[in-house]
Amino acid sequence: MDTRVALIGIVVEKLESTEKLNALLHQYSEYIIGRMGVPYKKRNISVISVVIDAPADVISALSGKLGMLPGINTKTIYSKVPPVGLEEV
Repeated sequence: MDTRVALIGIVVEKLESTEKLNALLHQYSEYIIGRMGVPYKKRNISVISVVIDAPADVISALSGKLGMLPGINTKTIYSKVPPVGLEEV
């Protein structure tokens, strides 16, 4: 199956949602290349970047589930990198 590389940007405004957020990320861990979280204490939020390599429907499902959590905002950016094996020579 063709996969896409994407970046899911997450802003956590309600820290009570982090347990469910981490459970979802663990559920999709086979697709996650890496993640970085930055707490912003001045504003009492956290910003998380998740890089994922997965089929488009999996990326969309994860982003949608994350965005439905209370106090969690997400935005997904898809790369234009062709699927593995289809790169230009």
